[in-house]
Amino acid sequence: MNDRVAPRATFTSMEQSTVEDWVAITTEFVSFTQGLPDRVLAHLKLLEGDGGFAVDRLTHSLQTATLAHQDGRDEEYVVCALLHDIGDTLGSFNHADVAAAIVKPFVSEENHWMVEQHAIFQGYYFFHHIGSDRDMRERFRGHPSFERTALFCERYDAPAFDPKAETMPLDAFVPMVRRVFAVPKRTLYGNLK
Repeated sequence: MNDRVAPRATFTSMEQSTVEDWVAITTEFVSFTQGLPDRVLAHLKLLEGDGGFAVDRLTHSLQTATLAHQDGRDEEYVVCALLHDIGDTLGSFNHADVAAAIVKPFVSEENHWMVEQHAIFQGYYFFHHIGSDRDMRERFRGHPSFERTALFCERYDAPAFDPKAETMPLDAFVPMVRRVFAVPKRTLYGNLK
């Protein structure tokens, strides 16, 4: 059992903070961030058991990642495929924005944009059934990541609702998530790694 009491900052307003306060804060911050992959994976598991689709959203996420992995996509891309719908629980009306915010510090700009815009691109396959414009993605035509995102939806996201499809277990992706989330590529807090 660890009875260590972590040092705490002493200020009650940031304008009163000191270097010593920030040493205590950053030490705990670095320690806390090491648990990020586990928190992300725990949150992903919240997608298990929901209804409506032929498979629950966790299975959909696993199938999307399985298809990307089987197609030879790199680890970062596969992790984006796995986490693309993680925002469904807290951002039911803007899930892609939530997922994109989670992966942003750890992935390329192209993969971030793909996750951020995938909901609009996925709409090509069903928006016309719910009274929306299936060609909404066309406003992004010409963007450097347009084809990447369209292909992601066509090959991996759209066909990943099959109860009979091969689906790799979450455990197969855990090491990938840990590696991708190990070191941020883009962050405001870059010197705290």
